[in-house]
Amino acid sequence: MSTPPQLPDARGHFGPYGGRYVPETLMAPLEELEQAYRDARQDPEFQRELDDLLHNYAGRPTPLYEAKRLSAQLGGARLFFKREDLLHTGAHKINNCLGQVLLARRMGKRRIIAETGAGQ
Repeated sequence: MSTPPQLPDARGHFGPYGGRYVPETLMAPLEELEQAYRDARQDPEFQRELDDLLHNYAGRPTPLYEAKRLSAQLGGARLFFKREDLLHTGAHKINNCLGQVLLARRMGKRRIIAETGAGQ
């Protein structure tokens, strides 16, 4: 038996069985989602709208602050903090959900099902 490849093929499959372990009833919606995502990535207007939301709603990009006293105390390189704590909902959550909602709206979907990331 051969060792499965470490990277997926052009279709995103790992080895002879693919890489999607989902019920057959979800395959059509996942393929629709995959195509919508590929189309959206190529659409400059989609990216402009996402960038606008990330900037004006989520507060991106977050600023860098120089940690002058810490840099001086450690006596070496200048240290900076990337202030992800200034985002309204945490660093990654708002980025992810804004993109998902824009994509869902583009697909004509009216409901979103999402996990919280913390298991609630």
